[in-house]
Amino acid sequence: MGGVGGSFGGRISGDFGEILSGGLGGFWGGFGGILLTIDHLSMTGQLCTVLFVLALRGPLWLPALLYGLWLLADRDTPRRGGRPCAWVRAWPVWNHFRDYFPISLIRTVPLDPGRNYVFGFHPHGVLASGAFGNFCTEATGFGRLFPGLRPRLLTLPCWFRLPLFRDYAMAGGLCPVSRRCLDAVLARRSQALLIVVGGAAEALEGTPGRHRVTLRQRRGFVRLALRHGAPLVPVYVFGEQDAFRAPALAEGSLLRRLQRGLKRILGFAPCIFWGRGGLPFLPFRVPLTVVVGTPLEVPRVPRPSPELVAHYHELYVQRLQELFERHKVACGVPPETPLIIA
Repeated sequence: MGGVGGSFGGRISGDFGEILSGGLGGFWGGFGGILLTIDHLSMTGQLCTVLFVLALRGPLWLPALLYGLWLLADRDTPRRGGRPCAWVRAWPVWNHFRDYFPISLIRTVPLDPGRNYVFGFHPHGVLASGAFGNFCTEATGFGRLFPGLRPRLLTLPCWFRLPLFRDYAMAGGLCPVSRRCLDAVLARRSQALLIVVGGAAEALEGTPGRHRVTLRQRRGFVRLALRHGAPLVPVYVFGEQDAFRAPALAEGSLLRRLQRGLKRILGFAPCIFWGRGGLPFLPFRVPLTVVVGTPLEVPRVPRPSPELVAHYHELYVQRLQELFERHKVACGVPPETPLIIA
């Protein structure tokens, strides 16, 4: 036991020593990584809720009460597409988050700023850090690479019920997954709607070095694109699966059944994972390279048939596979590694 404890403690001190050894920049890079990952774990949402309750019970009860009344009046804003804030997206802390991994964004072709697009993001990974860093902040230059487009990243509706946190989330461009919100966003111009297609199911399947996406039965995003005539854009992140480690749980095992049961109830699956030093909130420093592919043009069909959806879904799968094959070697993936479509 002493040997195990000593090894674990040495691993933690070594990881934090590496962060601090880089000087102030290394420290802030590590701090940014910790801060933003904690945010992904919803601890920021929990903290905001606690602060709101404490304010109601303390001397700040009147401002908190007025904010609560304003929340009631503003409750439909997330479903109408949110309220992005360029100032929040440009916070300097996002640069530290980017540099911690580091995170980069690659544009393969320019996109017309006068049109709407449906981006399919793959894979989810444990925390979807690549999606957040590239599309909810300006740290990697989304506005410079795709001038005129306004990104929106979809997430679970439950986060928009938390006071204070919901406003912070909307400021970054996050929107709830609901048909009303999707239609509201795509009713405007110059929108880049980002859907993490694999979702919670994909978060359970993450294995370092293995490139597997949950896509074969996911066709709702194709149907959405057809209803609005918005081109489908495949997006792949290299490195997301390597940011954390997770135990390999066999199908049918007690823990796997428990995860899937909680996913049906909560809408997301609690994961067992760890990062640097065995800590659950500090990801490994691996490059996260997000590649935005070529748009797949689709017709506008208000009520697309299942056959039409299946046709464009198959074309999208081919585009995603081509994108993966074209960029995998440059992103550090061995040439013999396949992309598994599940």
